[in-house]
Amino acid sequence: MSATSAGILMYRREAGAWQVLLVHPGGPFWRRRDAGAWSIPKGLVEADEDLAAAALRELREELGDAPAGALAPLGRIRQRGGKEVCAFAMEADFDPAALRSNTFELEWPPRSGRMQAFPEVDRAAWFDLHTARGKILEAQRPFIDRLQDLLQRSG
Repeated sequence: MSATSAGILMYRREAGAWQVLLVHPGGPFWRRRDAGAWSIPKGLVEADEDLAAAALRELREELGDAPAGALAPLGRIRQRGGKEVCAFAMEADFDPAALRSNTFELEWPPRSGRMQAFPEVDRAAWFDLHTARGKILEAQRPFIDRLQDLLQRSG
């Protein structure tokens, strides 16, 4: 059985245009990657955990805060490695300068025997929908399209 993650695609209206908040993964493997490397804040769903609750927990862990807002389902996608991601949209605001991500440990450099701590998310940023499509992981792009459809339907 493949792993399931849940996350939130936060959005806001700024200067008449819709924007989404994306996060960049921390650690040495992602350091120099930009286009196609960003993600929605998300993480693994624990056993018997509600998907929306997991998405809010992960938002809090990755940003250091969980802005309040109503959640609208954006459905599921399957990433290349087989992980299924369930996403929700939430209209809210967040100051990327306030980012306080949790950390993970990794042996770095490889085979050095030294463990180093890295932030799970090293930065967050707001992007207009067009720019976000180029920044986000390819498998997660449908979430931006689904959000745009939702926004158009709601007027």
